[in-house]
Amino acid sequence: MFLGTAAAFASATALSSFMSKSEKPMLAHHVFFWLKNPASSEDRAKLIEGLRTLQKIETVRQLHIGIPADTEKRPVIDASYSVSELIFFDSLEGQNSYQEHPIHKKFVENCSALWQKVVVYDAMEV
Repeated sequence: MFLGTAAAFASATALSSFMSKSEKPMLAHHVFFWLKNPASSEDRAKLIEGLRTLQKIETVRQLHIGIPADTEKRPVIDASYSVSELIFFDSLEGQNSYQEHPIHKKFVENCSALWQKVVVYDAMEV
């Protein structure tokens, strides 16, 4: 009983610290890429390698690069994309700076020939 209670308390504490609001609202920049050659593991690897360079941009608070998860297929899930990136910024200004940063521009220059479609969702924390 004690171990179960301790584990539940530890989980709740970890979750509350993850969910606690930062002092400033964050901006989430979620980008989905559809490759021209979705079956090419080489193209996917090149895109992922390019995305990793974005971590060096000073205003990037956190970067997550992913591929579609093998979750249950449901009508609300769109797993048609090839790769996604989720970047958190401290502010809109930080995201604007990222857009103009030479590393971001080089990424677009080097990798844009790989994708056929890009969709971006930007959201401010409430």
